[in-house]
Amino acid sequence: MAKYGRILLKLSGESLMGGQQYGIDVNRLNSYAEQIKSVADMGVQISIVIGGGNIFRGLSGASKGYDRVKGDQMGMLATVINSLALSSALVAIGQKARVLTAIRMEPIGEIYSKWKAIESMENGEVVILSCGTGNPFFTTDTGSSLRGIEIEADVMLKGTRVDGVYTADPEKDPSAVKFESISYDEVYSRGLKVMDMTATVMCKENNLPIVVFDMDTPGNLERLMNGENIGTYVHA
Repeated sequence: MAKYGRILLKLSGESLMGGQQYGIDVNRLNSYAEQIKSVADMGVQISIVIGGGNIFRGLSGASKGYDRVKGDQMGMLATVINSLALSSALVAIGQKARVLTAIRMEPIGEIYSKWKAIESMENGEVVILSCGTGNPFFTTDTGSSLRGIEIEADVMLKGTRVDGVYTADPEKDPSAVKFESISYDEVYSRGLKVMDMTATVMCKENNLPIVVFDMDTPGNLERLMNGENIGTYVHA
């Protein structure tokens, strides 16, 4: 039996770049697809939110002179590109997948609703939720929190390139110490960058725990679902 029955998996757009400077690394994409399929084969119901930072990030666009609302909308479209790519990679290895969009854009994807997402997961499909919340000024982390709460996920799994939450950035500070578990309040009081504040508060107030883990190591997702102590558990 898997540790969790229904998960919301958050993947960063940047992670899809792999060793590239921009866009989608096919090897990284296929690795993610294989990991996701292995967990779906365990009977786990899976919804996924992917960022768009490998293609366009609204906030950085605003700093370069773009209108913030239009910049965020461009970022939403970037998440759709990534969602279609992951959906294609999953279907190619025999895993049914469905893309739902927060903004109406048939036939690219169906408009999101909680009921459609849950029904699709119960039918064995991996559901990929794109466009964030569909509103500007909200990150895909906040979109993940919102969707995870809506679909009644047991946990949000935040796949990153580091293996958990540390006292400082381990890529910059070799003395940084990893937390096995940490409360939302401590994340806030220490000023740790797990997610943005809006996303963190939403998870805390709705009792949605987060596991921050290294998704770039093949097999980690399945090991986590098998109950191994991987990553950092963030709780209320």
